Amino acid sequence: MSLILLSLTTVAGPGSVAQAQSITDGGQIGEIVIRGTQRIEPTTVRSYLEVDPGDRFDAQELNRSLKGLYDTGLFEDVVLSREGDRLIVDVQENPIINRIAFEGNDELDEETLRQEVELRPRVVYTRTKVQNDVDRLLEVYRRNGYYGAEIEPKLIELEQNRVDLVFEVDEGPETEVRAINFVGNEAFSDSELRDQIATEESAWWKLLGANDTYDPDRLSFDREQLRRFYLSEGYAEFEVRSAVAELTPDREAFVLTFTVSEGDRYKFGAIDVSSSLKGLEPEQVEDAITTEEGDWYDASAVEETISNLERAVGDLGYAFVEVRPQTDRDRDNDTIGVTYRIEEGPKVFVERIEITGNVRTLDRVIRREFQLVEGDAFNASKLRRSRERIQNLGFFKEVNVDTQRVEGEAATVVNVDVQEQSTGSLTFGAGFSTSDGPLGAIQLRERNLLGKGQDLQLNLTLSGASQRYDLSFTEPYFMGEPVSAGFDLFRTSTSRENDTFGGFSSDSRTYDETELGGALRTGYDLIDRWRQSWRYRYSRRTVENVEDDAAVIIKRSEGTTNLSSITHRLSYNGVSQENMISDGFEAFTENTFAGLGGDVTFVKNVIGANYYQPVVEEWSIVFGAEVGNMFGVGEDTRVNDRFFIGSDEVRGFDSAGLSPRDKPTGDPIGAKNYYAGTVELRFPIGLGSDLPVRGRIFADTGASFGVDDNPNQVLESSSPRVAVGVGMSWRSPIGPLELDLGFPVVKEDFDEEQIFKFSFGTSF
Repeated sequence: MSLILLSLTTVAGPGSVAQAQSITDGGQIGEIVIRGTQRIEPTTVRSYLEVDPGDRFDAQELNRSLKGLYDTGLFEDVVLSREGDRLIVDVQENPIINRIAFEGNDELDEETLRQEVELRPRVVYTRTKVQNDVDRLLEVYRRNGYYGAEIEPKLIELEQNRVDLVFEVDEGPETEVRAINFVGNEAFSDSELRDQIATEESAWWKLLGANDTYDPDRLSFDREQLRRFYLSEGYAEFEVRSAVAELTPDREAFVLTFTVSEGDRYKFGAIDVSSSLKGLEPEQVEDAITTEEGDWYDASAVEETISNLERAVGDLGYAFVEVRPQTDRDRDNDTIGVTYRIEEGPKVFVERIEITGNVRTLDRVIRREFQLVEGDAFNASKLRRSRERIQNLGFFKEVNVDTQRVEGEAATVVNVDVQEQSTGSLTFGAGFSTSDGPLGAIQLRERNLLGKGQDLQLNLTLSGASQRYDLSFTEPYFMGEPVSAGFDLFRTSTSRENDTFGGFSSDSRTYDETELGGALRTGYDLIDRWRQSWRYRYSRRTVENVEDDAAVIIKRSEGTTNLSSITHRLSYNGVSQENMISDGFEAFTENTFAGLGGDVTFVKNVIGANYYQPVVEEWSIVFGAEVGNMFGVGEDTRVNDRFFIGSDEVRGFDSAGLSPRDKPTGDPIGAKNYYAGTVELRFPIGLGSDLPVRGRIFADTGASFGVDDNPNQVLESSSPRVAVGVGMSWRSPIGPLELDLGFPVVKEDFDEEQIFKFSFGTSF
């Protein structure tokens, strides 16, 4: 007989002593004895053995038994030995984890780290699993720019073969990007190319940024950004040959080097459209082409034209369409001709819609925005519109929609991946009015309540002269139907006292006004982008404490009235938004009739529109206009029903700064007519993507006029007032921040100014 030594050291891994003692080969196993078990039943150990009583002592079978026991992950040590005809199995069970803790982590919180480890309390501890968790934690730190991080797992032994597992973290310094270099670039300088990529060189003032740390995923994204940039500038043969990140000797920073090959620069050659669809002539869709012969070749413009053509053809009723660009490259003349071939695509139907990434938002909130449902014929135009509708919800930072053909079937799967963003906000507003003094506002709002898409908000506005409280709730799909329903509850209290304006002064309170009421609302889409809504409003209004020297119109309004009105609104929304840049046109008309019961009767009409136009990359211009008119039915209009025009319409003026005024007292008395317009240029401040601060330059104009009172007793003018100014918007880490400075340049002596307007908030 020979002696055989069985060993599993290489299988068990570093530190393991799983082995078989010297066992005499040959002979029959009479009995198997299991020793050392505590939590695990001996029969469980027996079940992993490859031998039974009556079998021979065989080296190969015993080796497999030993490996099988270790592979269970239940044992820290396994020893097989022989005593006569008995096979002895000695095991040492792996301990059970009692608690997992992290020490030394400052930059990444414990919850973030805990999500990365697979081990959990009450799970069997193994060295392999711990090492895998350490590797994952180190990868998390590297993704966050800490390449010098070190993590050492420590065990604290407890009774009953339990342990506490502690990951001791030494984060080290943040690994910044010290320099970004380019090799092979001739057409564009290093600084121009740095502006095209997401990674930035570190600087002391980039305190809130995160793009100045090394991230290999971001480096891959930067390669694609460079490719897209060069392709948009005519370099059709451009390629990034390498992107290398080198760690500095002190291991505290990286130096990135991009090696590029630019190739020749091309212009567009002949541009043509051909169609194989019956009844479709190329001339019908020529307006969708954005590429022009003689312009520098731009791959993104080709993609945009393809999308425009698919949309245009789809709008003409062709459901199954493919647009294929056929290029003709002339290397001698450096031109690329493009023929857009419109062909009938395969008849594909939507098999299903898969939604991912929505942790909080319910699937049905996203699904109901789709203009396609399972079983419909696939339509690229409707799919793009569906994505736009989901993006316009405002619940998601990113919305990615792609399709995946089902192999062997005329069907496709629509995949929707969303990245949620904060929809709750706590906003604080501040300003200063020449009439009301300091102004303050607080708004608590949740636009996606419980993930159901419901909108709940509470507003509180306070100033030296007024207070307003209102609560509103909106269910966008009432009873599961595409009809919104909501309600408003509000209370307003206004006290006019110690006003000074336009050279007039009132040393005591003019009057007090309170309004308490509510409203019911509903709305629905008529056709795509057109929406109709209705609102019934009822309120009880009281004007009291009117001073003897107050305006006559105010004295006539003294007492309590009940207002019962219904408002109809028709709106068109053709605006899309990407990366804070709006593009498109929107308009509305609103008509109110008061007199369905109550004490007052009037008709009020308002029409407005806005046009958003991107100018160059990240620059855009906005044009807006609005007009309003009202008149009493069988009676004069009351002061508290008229238009009070100011800072919301024309920045640089008070909230009622453009209102007609009573000549003897200077009290604002509202107007029956108004108009307002704005031109605004919006642009990035230039602090990088980590500090998304956008500036604006604006010019506002407007006026309000027309009363039922004696014109000799009223100060009013229909001539346009003009204000110019600057402002900024910042999506700061603590929430949105807005600041406007408006300066009236054309005004009347009786107008009231408000130069400064500021608001900030936090999201949750």
